[in-house]
Amino acid sequence: MIDLQNRRTPEQTGIMLFLSKNLLYGNIGVPAGLLVAGTINNDKGMRENAAFVASSTALSYGLTLLLKHIVKRPRPFIQNISITPVYRASGTSFPSGHTSSSMATATALSMAYPKWYVIAPAFLWAGTTSYSRMYLGEHYPTDVAAGAALGVGSALSMSFLKAK
Repeated sequence: MIDLQNRRTPEQTGIMLFLSKNLLYGNIGVPAGLLVAGTINNDKGMRENAAFVASSTALSYGLTLLLKHIVKRPRPFIQNISITPVYRASGTSFPSGHTSSSMATATALSMAYPKWYVIAPAFLWAGTTSYSRMYLGEHYPTDVAAGAALGVGSALSMSFLKAK
C-alpha cells in the first residue's frame, strides 16, 4: 500500500477519485436503465434482469454493512501512520463496500447478458473501482478481495431472478 501511495500521480488520482465518488451511478444506473428500457420496449426479460442486478447489488450492500459492523476493522491510515489517504473515508474497512457492490453489479449484468461487450466493460469498471480503494489508501488488499468475493457471491445467490 505504501508502494501504491508513493507511485500516485495527479492524473491517476483524479481517475481513481472519480470512480470511487461516482460508484452509485453504475450501481443504480445499470438496473434503472434496464428497467426503463424494458418498460419502453415491453421486454419482460429485461425488467426481470433489472430486478436481478438491483437485488444482487442490494444484497451485497446489506451483507457488507453487516460484516463491517461485526468485524470493525480500522481503515489502513488509522492503523499505519505511514499510509496517507487521498481523502479520509469514515467507517470501517472490512470488507470494501465499493468493491462488493461494483462486483455484484458487474457479475449480475454479465450473467444476464453474457456477451464480451457487456462483460469486458463491466469488469473493467468494477476491477478499476476495486483497485482505486487501495490506491486511495482506504482499504487493504484483503478488504478488496473479501468485497469481490462477497459481490460475486451475492450475484450468484440471486441468479434465480435472472430472466430465463
